[in-house]
Amino acid sequence: MDVANNTVFITGANRGLGLAFAREALRRGASKVYAGMRNTNGFNEPGIVPVRIDVTDKASIAAAAELAADTALLVNNAGIAALIDSPLADDVEEQSQRLFDTNYYGVVRVSKAFEPILSAKPQAAIVNVLSDIVWLPRPILTPYAASKAAAWSYTNQLRFHLRDRGIQVLGLHVGFLDTDLTNGIDVPKSSPDDVVRQTYDALAAGKSEVMADRGTTLLKVPGYITPPEGVF
Repeated sequence: MDVANNTVFITGANRGLGLAFAREALRRGASKVYAGMRNTNGFNEPGIVPVRIDVTDKASIAAAAELAADTALLVNNAGIAALIDSPLADDVEEQSQRLFDTNYYGVVRVSKAFEPILSAKPQAAIVNVLSDIVWLPRPILTPYAASKAAAWSYTNQLRFHLRDRGIQVLGLHVGFLDTDLTNGIDVPKSSPDDVVRQTYDALAAGKSEVMADRGTTLLKVPGYITPPEGVF
């Protein structure tokens, strides 16, 4: 699916990767770009329409979907993270519940709300922002890793379910991004602009996944998008 002449809705688009998705969609000729965010106050990006949406709140999701009923491309980007001491930390359950509510159930809720809209379009797509954390053990990010692994699995099931409806589902896997959220973390980081360009290019090429940095490419586990003959 090509972004040009299509309407794009991006969750978590007030900054970082989400804002990069919005700006690049506009640059590529999208007919309209909705930037979903919990608080629209102070957002001022020429050509981009701010929309209030909290992916943990079904009412706000329904209102956003009604307002953006012309959407042909949904980008599920909203996400949160937290550090814990270990997978056995006292707060691992509490933090896991909090992160799952946004990173997994948020993707489920928004996808469900927008699916009827997308199904009515001649071409449509969903991009789910995932992570290399689904394969790479980082104990201090255990709740985040589990929530993203769940979102990855959901993405694969959703792709299979929606393929007969003509809705392309793309999973974006990437490691650390150079945004304000990773300031002070001394690790290799990818440019959000570069990641977004790769994602839109992969979408236009009809791909099901994009590995947006070298580390993620090395971690890729093959075989689950098109299972080998005889698996089912």
